[in-house]
Amino acid sequence: MKLTGGEIVVRALEAEGIRFAFGIPGTHNIELYDALEDAPRTRPVLVTDEQSAGFMADGYWRASGELACVNLVPGAGLTHALSGIAEAFMDGVPMLVLGCGIRRAAARAYQLHDIDQLAIAAPITKATFRPATGAELYPVIRQACALARSGTPGPVMVEVSIDHYLARHEVDLSGWSPQPPAPSEPNAEVVRRAAELLTAAGARPLLYVGFGARGAAAELIALAERLEAPVSATIQGKGVFPESHPLFLWTGFGAAAPPFAREIAQQRTVTLAIGCRFSEVGTASYSFTPPGPLIHVDINPEVLGKNFPAELGIVSDAGAFLRALTSELDRRSGGRTVGRSDNALRDKIRAGHAAVRTDWLEHRSADRVTPFVLLEALQRHFGPETVFTADSGNGTFLAMECLRLERPGRFLAPVDYSCMGYAVPAAIGAKLGRPEAPVVALAGDGALLMTGLELLTAASLALPVAVFVLRDRELAQIAQFQATAFNRRTASVLPDYHAGSLAEAVGVEWLRLDNDSEVDEVLAAAQRITAAGRPVLVDVAIDYSEKTWFTRGVVKTMLARLPWPDRLRFVLRALGRKLGS
Repeated sequence: MKLTGGEIVVRALEAEGIRFAFGIPGTHNIELYDALEDAPRTRPVLVTDEQSAGFMADGYWRASGELACVNLVPGAGLTHALSGIAEAFMDGVPMLVLGCGIRRAAARAYQLHDIDQLAIAAPITKATFRPATGAELYPVIRQACALARSGTPGPVMVEVSIDHYLARHEVDLSGWSPQPPAPSEPNAEVVRRAAELLTAAGARPLLYVGFGARGAAAELIALAERLEAPVSATIQGKGVFPESHPLFLWTGFGAAAPPFAREIAQQRTVTLAIGCRFSEVGTASYSFTPPGPLIHVDINPEVLGKNFPAELGIVSDAGAFLRALTSELDRRSGGRTVGRSDNALRDKIRAGHAAVRTDWLEHRSADRVTPFVLLEALQRHFGPETVFTADSGNGTFLAMECLRLERPGRFLAPVDYSCMGYAVPAAIGAKLGRPEAPVVALAGDGALLMTGLELLTAASLALPVAVFVLRDRELAQIAQFQATAFNRRTASVLPDYHAGSLAEAVGVEWLRLDNDSEVDEVLAAAQRITAAGRPVLVDVAIDYSEKTWFTRGVVKTMLARLPWPDRLRFVLRALGRKLGS
């Protein structure tokens, strides 16, 4: 059959189940947008900035598990979107980046938007493609989507020349059915060796789980209970293991964790890490060494032993490994699968969490909003299925520490690329992906200045997201680091602005939340607004005076890494400025 390039691309998107294409149309891809107007199953979403398009596609997948597309005009469209694409690349989020190319047939120099887009995108994508003919569009896009989802997921870019959009092409859409790769199965011998290490006399295992284990929650629970092992999670892995479980330890377990979690982790004798990479942010600047020996399981062989030497590096899908390990443990125990509860361990974990909660409540703000009070109330008002999005910095680390989540895909945060401006557009993507779930964005007041205009997108789509702007009038995370290291803040204090006026300008209702006594009343009002199908912005006078465990741990770790003369210089400089102020 003969179809235009835009029609072919739409057929490929729909065949891949892509329901949303985020972006801004331009002269080079208006044919694509014209075809999208008639598409029955793929919907274009107009954004205010292409950076947000990437964050929306990212949040959409993290919340729903479904692939989304980013539509980009050549040149500026791509460069604006690079942050969102790079976040997806470093956090392992699949995404189809549908770029647009110049007129190749014209053979003219100095064309509009003419830059080497694939060279720019190559370092932050799994692969880049440039179909040579219109007939190649359909199979190349299908192939790109399969690659984006496979192994460690990530963004893949396809650049479609305007020539392909303007012309009609003979294309065969039949017979193309990319087969999803079978789960990577572990080698039987390494599974046997892992079982030996985990069940050796005197072995006290620690489980460390990342987002790569998100599809194996039941198997993780069964293994933790069988081994009576405490479970720590990465930041992205928050909720992969239910945090109400008596064996849930903390998000992380090194210097950035409370004393009870550090102490319990230090007493373990073997670590089983599943679906994680031991990244800098996830480990709070490499603030711990996994209790050895380390058994490291991941679908990507490149991450095994990268930052910490592994006694066993096992290339496998998390679920496949856990099922194989369970079978091996069954074989060794003669079919007895029930472990014995370690009441002393469980009591210590329970008491540790209770002490942390008590400490948070004892340091309530006198005249502003206490983060723990806000976050606990958000879960109480909006319910257990709520999807939370956060921005780079304090919002992420406070939510990571204070929220208690039961499932993956409920906490979406920019981790390894750590982009400011993620929370609001990611919340829009999450709401499109899970329309039945409440969605709450925890936006920094600095980050809101970057992508807050996407509230207009939420309003135009009638998406009932609740955006809580954590207002301390600083770039809080950096300001805290500066205050600790230098006893002063440089270029991290924000010019003041009226968040309510911004909300009104884009047609969004807004509320003020000034102190703890107003929390329940204001949250109830916000819930009523979203329940009526409208977005809302809540201007929160947050109190950041109490540092997170994460911030304290990172500062301590980074200071300890310096040679003694430099440590002394840092301390004396900060002390001298404090005494002189």
